[in-house]
Amino acid sequence: MKSHAALSLLLLAGACATDNVVARVVPAAVETVGMGSTGDAADDPAVWVHPTNAAQSLILGTNKDVGVYVYGLDGSEKQRLPVGLSNNVDLRGNLAVASNDGVNALSWFRIDPATAMVTHAGDTKLASIEPYGVCIGRIQGNLNAVVTYKDGLVEFWRVTDTGAGPVQISERRTIKLGSQIEGCVIDDDGGRLFVGEENVGLWVVDLLSEDMIPRSIDKAGSGTGLVADVEGVSLYLKADGAGYLVASAQGADRYVIYDRKPPHAALGVFKIGPSADGKVDGTSVTDGLDASSAPLPGFPAGVLVVQDDANPTAEIDQNFKIVDWREIERVLAAGAAQ
Repeated sequence: MKSHAALSLLLLAGACATDNVVARVVPAAVETVGMGSTGDAADDPAVWVHPTNAAQSLILGTNKDVGVYVYGLDGSEKQRLPVGLSNNVDLRGNLAVASNDGVNALSWFRIDPATAMVTHAGDTKLASIEPYGVCIGRIQGNLNAVVTYKDGLVEFWRVTDTGAGPVQISERRTIKLGSQIEGCVIDDDGGRLFVGEENVGLWVVDLLSEDMIPRSIDKAGSGTGLVADVEGVSLYLKADGAGYLVASAQGADRYVIYDRKPPHAALGVFKIGPSADGKVDGTSVTDGLDASSAPLPGFPAGVLVVQDDANPTAEIDQNFKIVDWREIERVLAAGAAQ
């Protein structure tokens, strides 16, 4: 998340640290309806893929002042769920969760495939104050939620959901990083957590180990293209454990791609520019993002959805942009050819 008092310094520092990094430009394809407000409102998206009809798939997006908004793949607004100060959102199957510091809890949502409607399923209080980021995943058959905090705390919770009634959390475990963290994503099959420490870099945690010691993947300013603030992180999943990790390098308006498999080598850097017809503007100062490898109408290789700070004016009517993953494949192919 941006610190507005220091934003200009952050952008300058990011640019100076990476003068030799060439970021290829990919076009935005679709944008969601704007938030209809001023200020830093939009933050984090999550892509829900309909189990039988991809055209009915949805994008859930947080509004930090209101709650969770729901969009169609054409960018139209479907629902607003005014649950409070929601920062990050993630989902597995038909269950979604948002970090809600308005009520110091996790806010849960159920998605009905029959109607493609999202319903608030209640909140579960947390042990620590002001939850910041959240991600969920299934590790060894068990659903887990990870909550991140501004002081570097990472909480791990076992999630129990019967599909009706309140969602329960239990068996709290914690680790600690040195400073503010937000974005995270769980690799269910790999048993790993990826997390961004905003002013430091990217970490990976082995969730199958007892000690869960974080290991550095990349540091801000290392020359790969990653700079502070390190914000949203997501996975693009392929078969047999292959795929990509994507991270927002907010201070330079760009995104860095890594190999999903260890040692998670950096593979490419890109920015998002306007659509070919100029109807959709590019992105800047991105907070959250989400990737999906599921084939969707018009996007046979899936999508990347990112928050846009300026639409096109900074902090006015913020929204989310959809990028055709085939454009990112071209970035990866160009990097491999070098």
